[in-house]
Amino acid sequence: MQKRMTRTTTFIQRVTLTLLVGAFCAGTAWADGDRVAELERRVAELEAMVERLLEQGADADTQAAAVARQASAEAAAARERVEELDRKVEPMIAAADKKSDKPTFSYGGYTKADFMVSDFDDGAVAGDSLGRDIYVPAIVPIGGDDATYFDAHARQTRFNFGTAHEIGENSLETFIELDFLTTPGGTERTTNNFQPRLRHAFVKWNNWLVGQTWNTFMDVATLPESADFIGPTSGTSFGRSPMVRYTNGGFAIALENPESSITPVGGGRIEADNNKLPELAARYTWKGDWGHFQVGGLLRQLEIDNNMADSTETGWGVSLSGKVILGRDDIRYMLLAGDGMGRHVALNFANGAALTDNGSLEAISSIGGFVAYRHWWSQKWRSNVTFAYLEVDNPVQFTGTGVNKSTWNAQVNLFYSPVPPLSFGVEYLTAEREIESGATGQLNRFQFTTKYAF
Repeated sequence: MQKRMTRTTTFIQRVTLTLLVGAFCAGTAWADGDRVAELERRVAELEAMVERLLEQGADADTQAAAVARQASAEAAAARERVEELDRKVEPMIAAADKKSDKPTFSYGGYTKADFMVSDFDDGAVAGDSLGRDIYVPAIVPIGGDDATYFDAHARQTRFNFGTAHEIGENSLETFIELDFLTTPGGTERTTNNFQPRLRHAFVKWNNWLVGQTWNTFMDVATLPESADFIGPTSGTSFGRSPMVRYTNGGFAIALENPESSITPVGGGRIEADNNKLPELAARYTWKGDWGHFQVGGLLRQLEIDNNMADSTETGWGVSLSGKVILGRDDIRYMLLAGDGMGRHVALNFANGAALTDNGSLEAISSIGGFVAYRHWWSQKWRSNVTFAYLEVDNPVQFTGTGVNKSTWNAQVNLFYSPVPPLSFGVEYLTAEREIESGATGQLNRFQFTTKYAF
């Protein structure tokens, strides 16, 4: 009898100890989802132990058998608890994984090679001038002899790198892009080595963008396909600036880096970096299956503060632009007007303000725009026809008659894509620049291009 009591006591102690260990592990699992697997393993051991004890105590008294059955029931309850814990912990782990997701990375860009013959009817252009690589309205010469050049370069080639990071309900993105177009230091004599230049560098957090990118006043989506770098340069807004921009749906508003270009008395250009206020730019865009329509606005301070003058003037600009889809074809357009738009239009063809003889600033008015039509001849062939124009109203009594008065350019091209990422194109561009005296200069350019986008 004494032996049986000792055996029963030992059995109860072992069962009790095992249950306490199981309960402790279950409680810990509730606090730490990573221990769920360990808890399941221990519960399985508990069940196996109970089965062995039941076999050992099969000939014991009724009290020992009851204790064994109770232990088995406790083990089953613990397993149910673990299963419930699994159901609760799994979504918590998934949510934690989402919050700690690493950013995804992307890259892109294109390689582009251009070959062109440029005929300047009224003057020579230096070999290292940007006007030999792309169309710049203000560089078309006036008052000289005809000059023709052949040029080839791959400086429009570009590369970009970006990241995208979802952190809970927050979206975080970055973008950096480089090309080689306007940088100095290269030489065509030996290696044609050109330094990279910064195009874009910004971070986006939800609706906010901070960094350098396209000016908010411009409408990038309206620019037609062109072998030339921009295309309708004479009549479009174009530029990139450091900024802080807020976007919500079709609305965007930004504070951007200012820069004033001033015409001194008698003509010329002063790049006066004296501004005390950022430029304010805003736009609203409507989009649909029909295309898009955008209204843009610009408000800026023009300022000079040097030994010549200390003065400020207000500049402003408005633009209407868009794209109309006609089956596979489309029409793109822009109209713009304002006082003191200056550097924002036609690659700074006209300055923002003129310096008067009493040292004050007078904003220079301008109006212009462009229209472009794209037609698809087939799945692989397409053409674009473009016309752009800008008219400037200079205060000639202060600027003199040598400053830019108007510019226009027209283009027609033909592109062939044997596969979508690769394009071969040929383009004819003709352009004219006029100054206030009435003198003009013309450019005629034939250009062949090869571009592979990746």
